[in-house]
Amino acid sequence: MPPMTPMPPMTLDRANTDVTLLTADAARACLNELGDVLHACVHGGASVSFVLPYSTDDAQAFWRNKVLPAVEGGRLSLWVARQNGRIAGSVQLDTDTPPNQPHRAEIRKLLVHPDFRRRGIARDLMRAAEAHAIHLGRTLLTLDTRSGDNAEPLYTSLGYATVGQIPGFSRDPHDPGKLDATTIMYKRV
Repeated sequence: MPPMTPMPPMTLDRANTDVTLLTADAARACLNELGDVLHACVHGGASVSFVLPYSTDDAQAFWRNKVLPAVEGGRLSLWVARQNGRIAGSVQLDTDTPPNQPHRAEIRKLLVHPDFRRRGIARDLMRAAEAHAIHLGRTLLTLDTRSGDNAEPLYTSLGYATVGQIPGFSRDPHDPGKLDATTIMYKRV
């Protein structure tokens, strides 16, 4: 895979919010804040691969052990949204695709801290990830989301089409005995 050409930081015209593509060094410098966002989202009911109990140490380990190596290796782009200097959310663009899919990327882990929801931050993060995908020559974006979750209508409003659902895909973060369906979506950019 050719090296990624970095995009300049993107500042959005929304009440002290800026959305920035992080370098590996910048991501490393804010692992605690990223961990706080993930921890708050999981405790707020977000279905993003984790279940309770889930500690801040668990959240920081995810960023340090899973995300940071992929960012360092150029396989993953990490965007953060800051509002008044505080990380309010993040999204990942996974470009680690097989040789027959160099045109595709996957949107992963769209997170907005519960304190910052309903302000357009998720939409801004998605637009930044999509613009970056285009910049990298990716023309097809895929994602999955818990069926019926608040994110599903957001993705639909951004032009993502639903392929279908997989029942019993993942454990509910608050009720380990309950299995949630996931909705598979895509968008051509």
